[in-house]
Amino acid sequence: MKTIIAKELKRKIDANEDFILVNVLSRESFEIRRIPKSINIPVDEIEKMASKELPDKNKEIIVYCTSLECQASPTAAKKLIKMGYKNVYDFEEGIAGWQDAGFEFEGDVV
Repeated sequence: MKTIIAKELKRKIDANEDFILVNVLSRESFEIRRIPKSINIPVDEIEKMASKELPDKNKEIIVYCTSLECQASPTAAKKLIKMGYKNVYDFEEGIAGWQDAGFEFEGDVV
């Protein structure tokens, strides 16, 4: 599985590159705190929502959850790859890594 680090993700966001950033946590967690430009597809809804939310299986997709210890994003990435998505990355550091790098969040609580 391919991975990406915080600095590279920030560069891609700032450069407005063409990719989809997917927060795979609960809707409640997503509303509270998320990396800018994220969409939310909870990990347990990936199979159900992917075809609607992620119609292009060749598009770059980056998934993330809370931290290196969280297994939601690797699980989501594996599911997407199994469903035929070709360009899936796991931002393993997740929200904790984004915060540690000093980058800003969107959401109700920062």
